[in-house]
Amino acid sequence: MAQTLNIYSIPQELVYTNHNDDFTVAVRLSGEGWQDLYEYRVLVDMDNPQPSSMVQFDFSGRVEMRVKVNNQMIHQVKIRPLEKGIEHTVHDNIIYFSLDKPGKFSLEVNGDKVRNLHVFANEPEKEIPNPNDPNVIYFGPGFHRPKDLPGNAFTISSNTTVYLAPGAVVNGKFICNNVENVRFIGRGYIDNPVRGFELTHSKNIEIDGITVINPDHYTVFGGEVNGLKVNNLKAFSCKGWSDGIDLMSCSNVEIKDVFMRNSDDCIALYAHRWTYYGDVKNIKVSDVILWADIAHPINIGGHGKDNIIEDLIFTNIHILHHDEDDRNYQGCISICVADGNIVQNSNFENIWNDNIEEGQLFNFRVLFNPKYSVSPGGGIKNIKVKNVYYTGYGENPSIVEGYDNDRQVEGVTFENIVINGKRVKTLDDANIRVGEFVKNLKLK
Repeated sequence: MAQTLNIYSIPQELVYTNHNDDFTVAVRLSGEGWQDLYEYRVLVDMDNPQPSSMVQFDFSGRVEMRVKVNNQMIHQVKIRPLEKGIEHTVHDNIIYFSLDKPGKFSLEVNGDKVRNLHVFANEPEKEIPNPNDPNVIYFGPGFHRPKDLPGNAFTISSNTTVYLAPGAVVNGKFICNNVENVRFIGRGYIDNPVRGFELTHSKNIEIDGITVINPDHYTVFGGEVNGLKVNNLKAFSCKGWSDGIDLMSCSNVEIKDVFMRNSDDCIALYAHRWTYYGDVKNIKVSDVILWADIAHPINIGGHGKDNIIEDLIFTNIHILHHDEDDRNYQGCISICVADGNIVQNSNFENIWNDNIEEGQLFNFRVLFNPKYSVSPGGGIKNIKVKNVYYTGYGENPSIVEGYDNDRQVEGVTFENIVINGKRVKTLDDANIRVGEFVKNLKLK
């Protein structure tokens, strides 16, 4: 197999302003010389926003990495997700490790999860469109801002491919409204936009390979989109309402191989909200890494208008962090239905959860939240949760609870819940509290 290594450039005007010197990072193919990577500064954790670091490159074959820690002595190193089994060595305050497949990782020194190093090792690009193609909007290496007033957005038409080349940094959101067949591809960055992608009343939208850094609001905002694919998206946020992927009344969605570190919900699925109407169906989320500095990694069902939210499949989910002070908004997996919604016929399988700072593993409730709801939820039916692995302590009890006899939780099955290496045998072992109006709850 041929070995390749592609390093990204950075626009000259950003070299100093966007750099973080906590780490000095280099990468190389086996037997070749080291190549320096640009340590991009990304802000994380709304509780106390601090500069974290991010490096990125494309490769095939096998690469070696060298991470010099500049501002502290190394006593402990973790490379998460731990399930990936990345081994390392330390010599002279430098960390060495190798990668033989693409992946997304958090390298943490001395337990510091805030000023850590995010490593995004992508596979090589499969498609580089022709910049002269009339159906292509091509952002080459360099810094780009919208030219039209108010100067914060690019509006995209149907049947368009938007390409952000490696080394392209765009300061502006992308808007798709009443369009179809639009693709956003490449390895470029969207830095400090109002939002990353605003997708409304549209069909067949694809996002692949882009990185969104510190938007004011959502990374991906979707309203009434039918047919959405999100692949290899990386995102950071540290502001209020800066959710990751929030979808309202969207169906036929595939989210795969994303890394979301957000100071609000990482992935939220709702029905009706604002000017978006309709049920939610056929959502597939797989092979993702979620890090909620604030709120939920996964949040489902909070907004609607007597809607059905169904056929959700979440599989191979790595949750690196969950921290939420307010009990109403806790849960690594939260199905808290309101506004007459019914969430049903959905599966969650192969979920790895690291230690919860403050929060719960599961929060399955039919409720009325006066802050956001107009009515109680309709119910939760036929939910299967299988192969959940939690390593941690001190989390709040999980909750399963209906609202009344007409708005119940029915047919929830937990199978193979493993906490600190031990498969649980009882609901008490799993730290799950069952409230009223719950039927046919099973633990296998």
